[in-house]
Amino acid sequence: MALAFLFAGQGAQKVGMGKSLYDQSAAARALYDEAGSVLGWDLARVSFTGPDADLTQTKVCQPALFVHGLAVVAALREQGKLPAGEPKVALGLSLGEVTAYCAAGVFDFASGLRIVAERGRLMQQACEQTTGGMAAIIGEDRAKVAELCAEFDIEAANFNAPGQIVVSGEKSKIDAAVTGAKARGMKKVIPLVVAGAYHSRLMEPARAAFAAYLDTIPFNAPQFTVLTNTTGQTVSEPAAIKAALVKQVVSPVLWEDCMRSAAAAGATAFWECGPGGVLAGLARRTEKTWSVKSFAEFTDLTTAA
Repeated sequence: MALAFLFAGQGAQKVGMGKSLYDQSAAARALYDEAGSVLGWDLARVSFTGPDADLTQTKVCQPALFVHGLAVVAALREQGKLPAGEPKVALGLSLGEVTAYCAAGVFDFASGLRIVAERGRLMQQACEQTTGGMAAIIGEDRAKVAELCAEFDIEAANFNAPGQIVVSGEKSKIDAAVTGAKARGMKKVIPLVVAGAYHSRLMEPARAAFAAYLDTIPFNAPQFTVLTNTTGQTVSEPAAIKAALVKQVVSPVLWEDCMRSAAAAGATAFWECGPGGVLAGLARRTEKTWSVKSFAEFTDLTTAA
């Protein structure tokens, strides 16, 4: 088996996530306790008890998902559920890309947590300074969505799976595009409840400040294959990884491409480390023959090979 780890992005969070890991895995508990010390606030409490309004804030849910994903990995290792030499590949959706790099040793846990916390803070700030929106377009190909984006001056933000694309931009333009899409015969166009226009030019203030922040942090070469959302391809040079993380803030997430590239790189099994099962669902939508499992809580560890 050549195993690929998948790490969740913003939106997968839910109150209560990780509590069973904290209660039953010393390795996971150590990460949550360290996170509280690094951040200066009780990430475990917000993750486990909410309220939901607090957990869904960009500056909160991004570090919460980062810690949860790595807590799952720590618990898998502690329980002896990972075969020797695994994983071979790691990838993550948006925020999850940072988690993947941390899992691959590009930076340590504390550094990764600070990176994620700053990324979340800057993105929330950008959301508060703009009026952005997003919408999901189901059942259409990339060319048709590109035409819609050009007509309404919006951008494609996520290519999640075949026929599942998310667009992003100023809320008024997204609203107009939703109406325009239906007039074009696009049958399923769903406005999303989001804080802002992620992965669009409205995130430029966050991108610029994030670039300056990352300049101060040393990156290592990854210990195994990692992929970047910006190209859907592998990335290995520390400088290229840093550049990809900066670019990703304002660029579309090529998640379908990442998944196909992971399979092409030899991954034969995908393990989602995070809540909600979102990435497992996208994987099955992309290629039904892929072996996919989801791990979010301690009881899920029993399904590991």
